[in-house]
Amino acid sequence: MNRTVVLNWLADHVPKPRVNHILRVEETAVSLAQRHDLDPMKAGQAGLLHDLAKYFKAARLLRMARAEALSLDPIVEENPHLLHGPVGAIVAREQFRVQDLEVLDAIANHTLGSPDMSPLSCVIFLADGTEPGRGDHPKLKEIREVSQNNLHRAVALLCDRKLRRLLKNKQLVHPQMVLTRNWALQQTTE
Repeated sequence: MNRTVVLNWLADHVPKPRVNHILRVEETAVSLAQRHDLDPMKAGQAGLLHDLAKYFKAARLLRMARAEALSLDPIVEENPHLLHGPVGAIVAREQFRVQDLEVLDAIANHTLGSPDMSPLSCVIFLADGTEPGRGDHPKLKEIREVSQNNLHRAVALLCDRKLRRLLKNKQLVHPQMVLTRNWALQQTTE
């Protein structure tokens, strides 16, 4: 994967503020990967590619998901934006020839997470939710601190934060987020 080619593609398909977010996620992912003895190159690649489909229209997300035979449920049908991770992995594979399944899974899982996520997927999930542009709320600071020592505990805390926001705003909660949270929580008690 050629980073310059990806950056040029992003400049044509994603607004500048989102490109800045992507670059912060890439940097945060590399740092977390190094902290946890994971491959920083894979983390950087997944971080750079995680939001490829962020600005795809709902119809395109659904069309690509169906073509790939991705599982669609009523919540996803009502909120196709939830597909931008899995569809982003398709774009990474097709547009940028990414073949590493761990990187593709990390891209696909960065929004809702997934039970049994790899450490790399945990890193990208956390980097997306905690990168410096997300602010300095005390709970976010806590998640950042926890992520330095315990990826699973940090994933559970980030899921809690996301779930609270969804409930407060009376939005639909996708069951996969709950499953991710429960899985991560169980990993911290085993």
